[in-house]
Amino acid sequence: MNAPLRRVGVVVMILFGLLFANLNWIQAYKADEYRNSDYNGRVQVAEYDRKRGNIEASGTALATSKATSGELRFQRTYPGAAKYAHVLGYKPVNLADTGIEEFENDFLAGTSDQLIASRVKDLFTGDQTGGGNVLLTLSRRAQDTAYEQLRNNRNNVTRGAAVAIDPGTGAVQALVSMPSFDPNPLASHDTDAATAAYNKLEQDADGPLKNRALGEVLPPGSTFKIVVAAAALENGVGKGTEIAAGPSWTPPTSGTPIRNAVPSICPEAQVTLAEAVRESCNTGFAQLGVRLGAEKIKQKAREFGFEQDDLGVGQLGEGGHGVAASRTGTMENADGGDDPGALAQSSIGQRDVRMTPLQGALIAATVAHDGSQMRPYVVQQLLGPDRTTVYHTAEPDELRRPISGQVASDLRDMMVSVVEDGTGKNAQISGYTVGGKTGTAQSAPDRPDHGWFIGFALDKNGKPVSAVCVVLEQAGPGGSAEAARIAGQVMRAAIADRGGR
Repeated sequence: MNAPLRRVGVVVMILFGLLFANLNWIQAYKADEYRNSDYNGRVQVAEYDRKRGNIEASGTALATSKATSGELRFQRTYPGAAKYAHVLGYKPVNLADTGIEEFENDFLAGTSDQLIASRVKDLFTGDQTGGGNVLLTLSRRAQDTAYEQLRNNRNNVTRGAAVAIDPGTGAVQALVSMPSFDPNPLASHDTDAATAAYNKLEQDADGPLKNRALGEVLPPGSTFKIVVAAAALENGVGKGTEIAAGPSWTPPTSGTPIRNAVPSICPEAQVTLAEAVRESCNTGFAQLGVRLGAEKIKQKAREFGFEQDDLGVGQLGEGGHGVAASRTGTMENADGGDDPGALAQSSIGQRDVRMTPLQGALIAATVAHDGSQMRPYVVQQLLGPDRTTVYHTAEPDELRRPISGQVASDLRDMMVSVVEDGTGKNAQISGYTVGGKTGTAQSAPDRPDHGWFIGFALDKNGKPVSAVCVVLEQAGPGGSAEAARIAGQVMRAAIADRGGR
């Protein structure tokens, strides 16, 4: 063979080699991306050729599919509309999936490896078996109550959130973000209409697409005092130990005095730790925080779950809804030493301390559950298309143990006193022991304060049945009392769904 032909042959072989490598690259690494691309119309039509499985809670379908006469054979619908939007997410034709619709997509669509037996059977029968069904942990009564109470709150607040969990298992009983949105228009087969609906929601100044229960971090105010109290109990301070208090206190190196909400709160020079919790004594906790030091408070906050960047709420330990990390912020000077002014403010849940509503519920649940914090989850079970084959059932898992049983017991006693004879009376439930902590947090100099409440309910045997966190953004005066009232209503509904009174 002469030299020119050899060169042509080599070039052809190289080109075939490159083509072969490219095909293998596409098959091995790019197949899923191309198959799931929004621009792949053939795959899109095929996806809607199979009936998508239901998402259900308390025996009721919250997301289902109905037959249509169009090219896309099934339409995704959400009977609960805005009540469940931030848990379920939505399944659009031309937008990105969100929520459970996203992270359980393969099972709902019937393409999961777990459902391969159904697909093999379809090859022989010619049937098109639907996708699997996802059962949630939600209490429908608690979820509906949280939604309605937030939406109709007595302070006319337009933004807020509520989370309720079972302290003994971590199962999410309610998860509501306000304002919410109706996901049905976003799942429309009219892609122009769906895009217009999405753009309208995205441009809304109140941010209805935000999941405030899991993704919004705000200064927690006095609810953070439970973390500081836990650190104190582990460092030689008892419930009856007297701590410095007074009507006003100015931290060293800071010219800004810290005062209590009203003059009648702990005007004495000293109060017990239990009294400081019940009255929500700012001056007492500011001085206590400086006495303990930044590292002890930051460490205790980390043990409760602050600074965790990888927490998800879905199946246990398998991703799900992402949760924003709660932060304690900086309490030190540039040289690494404690900054008394920053530390004092942080110890009453101000300065740079930021917390999600879920973290607030986890703190309350940990206290209620003898110091054990269970991993939160919202997917209880995966059922096959035939509704008889079970592919997954949640088995509760301890996430961490921030405090000892004795510290938890002391905190429970103090939080119960807040509800029985303090700022949290609105959360009381007849026949149940309720503990909690209110919080009022400054949002900005020219804006009303946020109102918080974290709490728990115990049955007559002392077993925890629900833990909750409610936040009303920029609620102003009485915001924490209204948050406590809503929290009590949500826990009462969760109890009723369990068969209690």
